[in-house]
Amino acid sequence: MKFTREDYNQRIIDKEGRIPEDEPVFLLRAQDVHAPSTLRHYAKLLEESGNKEMADELRAHAKQMVVWQKSVRVHQPDK
Repeated sequence: MKFTREDYNQRIIDKEGRIPEDEPVFLLRAQDVHAPSTLRHYAKLLEESGNKEMADELRAHAKQMVVWQKSVRVHQPDK
């Protein structure tokens, strides 16, 4: 896995080895103020392509992020 952040490349691992080492990946954290809306947008794209089940899962996850955000300080993403 290759993250945009080098520190993630060192800390986050794929224990089952399912993601190739050279595959770019991106992580959204709930502390990122934009994460829930990003997930909702992606869910819309999934639904438009016929994957309603995964779209529903993402919308539920976005709701969990919003609930979590209400209990902590959210901020703009950093690098």
